[in-house]
This record gives sequence, C-alpha cells and structure tokens, in this order.
Amino acid sequence: MRPVLALCATVLLLAGGCQSPDPTPSAAAVIDSARAAHGAPVLDEAVVTFDFRGDDYSVRQDGGPFHYRRSYTDSLGRPVTEGLTNEGIYRVVNGDTVSLSSSERDAVETTVNSVTYFALLPGPLGDSAVQPTYSGRDTIDGVPYHRVKVTFRQEGGGKDWEDVFMYWFRTDTYAMGYLAYAFGQGPDEEPGTRFREAYNVRRVNGVRVADYRNYTVDTLSADQMEEYPDLWARDAARLVSRIELDSVQVRPR
Repeated sequence: MRPVLALCATVLLLAGGCQSPDPTPSAAAVIDSARAAHGAPVLDEAVVTFDFRGDDYSVRQDGGPFHYRRSYTDSLGRPVTEGLTNEGIYRVVNGDTVSLSSSERDAVETTVNSVTYFALLPGPLGDSAVQPTYSGRDTIDGVPYHRVKVTFRQEGGGKDWEDVFMYWFRTDTYAMGYLAYAFGQGPDEEPGTRFREAYNVRRVNGVRVADYRNYTVDTLSADQMEEYPDLWARDAARLVSRIELDSVQVRPR
C-alpha cells in the first residue's frame, strides 16, 4: 500500500489532486441516455408522419404493435400504399390489395423499413436484437463524442442483420451528431459504407429530428468506420446524397 500512497501524495503536490481516469461508460447506458435525449419515450407510443423524396410516410408505434406505411403514385398514375405491420407486408394499388412475389415483398420491406429506421434513430436502438459495444471517444469539429458500435443478433435482426453501425453521441447532451454504417455484409452481396452528418436539427413535439448529409469513402470497410470523422474533416469523403425529411409531425397517442 505504501508505494501507492506515496505516488498519490506526489500527484497531490504536483497537480492538486489524485484522481483515477474516467471510467469507460456502458454502451447500453450511452444509448439509453441518447434515446431519452431524442424523445424516444414519445416515439414509443406515437404516430409520426413525414415526406421523403416525394413519398408520404406514416409510422405508428404502440409499445409492441407497429405499422410503417408508405404512400405514393406509381408510373401509371395509380395511388399505392404499402407497409409493414406485426402481421406482415402488404401493398394496396388503387384501393385493391395485391399479391406480392418474394422479391416484391423484400423490396417493400427494405424501402419502408430502412427509411423508417433511419428517420427514428436512435429510437430503434432500444430493440432487443441490438448488440452495442462502447468503442471510444472522438473529438469532431471541436466537440467530444462517445463512439458506440452496433451489431445485431440474427434472431429479430431483420433481413440485413449482418449490417454494422457506428454512432457518435455528444458527451454532454447525448445528441447524435454523426453515424456510419456498413451494408452488404452478407454472402454474395456488394459491400459498402456510409457516413452521415446531422444538420437542420429541430424539435417536433418533444422529438429531435434531423436531416443528414450522406458521405462515402469507396475503399473504407466495415472495420475501418471509426476513421470516417478524420476523413470527413479532411474533405476526403465524397458527398453521395442528402437525407431530408419534410413536413414532419409527431402525434402522441
């Protein structure tokens, strides 16, 4: 014990105190704080509507039950509504429910689920299939962030359960400023990664909403995504698209 006490006494004299390093936070605790900061308790039982690239989306959540819906006009001028519920996938064309092939069902699920998932982040990170890992801290544009990596269990993780995500949450407010993801991680798929920067941040009925600039570095793999903030800061990432949600409304149930 004496060498430790002596070291502490020396530190006290030189630095005015003897403190242990900041402990590594729990990834689950960071996500819980981020979800709360973004208004997840409201989203968990609410109806959210928004426009994305000309299509109308409606998201209804009520604890376990959910209904994600997309409405648009097809190339023949017919009104189309398609969506996902706890009971399955559907498409209604001009008022009539139509049968879907396996590939059509996959297309509906991919489109509706992915748009909804990104729009509600970090709310969906409370799902039981999420496997979070705390992977460090970064300072981006002068602001400190927690970095959390997320993978998914196969059971309950959806068709793209092998995708990998990385999130950056501010250490003071737990706001999500950036995220990265790796897609096409399954067999016979074309892999790629993206990095998103939040902008136009606003509050709608207690829920934090943001638009995103979507970047990529073609050579960056899933296990290199933590390099994105540095590459982005050096203008080495290429802007791919903008993810903008219009006419957002949140109606608690």
